[in-house]
Amino acid sequence: MAQPDILGQPGQGGPVPAGHRPGAGGARLRRRLRSLGGILLSLALTLLGLLLVTFVIGRIMPIDPVLKVVGERATQAQYDAAYQVMGLDKPIWQQFLRYMAEVLRGDFGRSISTGHAVAQDLLRVFPATLELAMLGTLIGVCVGVPLGVIAAARRGGWLDQIARVVALVGYSMPIFWLGLMGLLLFYGILGWVGGPGRQGIIHDGMVPTVTGLILVDSLMAGDWAAFRDAFSHIVLPASLLGYFSLAYISRMTRSFMLEQLSAEYVVTARVKGLSERRVIWTHAFRNILVPLITVIALSFGSLLEGSVLTEIVFSWPGIGQYITKALLAGDMNAVLGGTVVIGTCFVALNLLSDILYRLLDPRAR
Repeated sequence: MAQPDILGQPGQGGPVPAGHRPGAGGARLRRRLRSLGGILLSLALTLLGLLLVTFVIGRIMPIDPVLKVVGERATQAQYDAAYQVMGLDKPIWQQFLRYMAEVLRGDFGRSISTGHAVAQDLLRVFPATLELAMLGTLIGVCVGVPLGVIAAARRGGWLDQIARVVALVGYSMPIFWLGLMGLLLFYGILGWVGGPGRQGIIHDGMVPTVTGLILVDSLMAGDWAAFRDAFSHIVLPASLLGYFSLAYISRMTRSFMLEQLSAEYVVTARVKGLSERRVIWTHAFRNILVPLITVIALSFGSLLEGSVLTEIVFSWPGIGQYITKALLAGDMNAVLGGTVVIGTCFVALNLLSDILYRLLDPRAR
């Protein structure tokens, strides 16, 4: 006769593991579906709020969109006809639904400044800003993270003092002033870098556009002269943005590491005789990866939308310069289209950081 086990169930041989209990797989699947549904609902509500904000901005701006289309010399009949065609005679909620449907189809209207579809203009200018922000973030991460870790490990030392001064100057100095001084020194006096613009006159338009990233496209085309020319133009503005990025990243990394280095598990690891390098990089640094991802994502998003002054100083044909020129010209279709694109990038970065949370930290699952 089978003897009962400790749970009183005969012949089972011990308790059933939780992961193998009947219905455990279905419950886990339901939890994951609920979590995915919550993420998608949050994403949809965020995008809806973004569209609502941009719609309200377009309506409260003291600019007559009809007048911008028909011109100041249009007759009243022409004005009224355009007013109806643009749907401005309908209730405000119908106007918002129409605006939302058009944006979801990728239709941001036509730019008054360029005469092209706004979506077409954004596809042309956004890769330039993306390339600049990616290089700036890469510089910020490669320099800022090690600088912050070393500053925390050598707290109070001369490296820590240098890191704090670097971060302070990065937060305090006007970016347009640094850009002008950089052009004066490295381009005007020393001649080490290319001047304003994305490429020199000789190579402008010579590389076939595939990705829109001029460094990548020139490599794909095998045009090393165009690659060197493009690199000489992008290195200074990317380094400038990278400096502001590393100021933020190094400061936050130092703060995260100081918190971890004072934890009990670090004291225990040191008592056990582990090397300081292993304690810092294997134990403490691993525990700051999750919040550090958010910092890097926010830094990247800030460079996407905050590089307006840099693009103006360096005549960089990116989305920041595009939105600025459109705003000065009263081209609200272009302004709102660029705003939606930048806001969507922020939402996508937040979603990506949330996914990485779950991959790196099992507790978040």
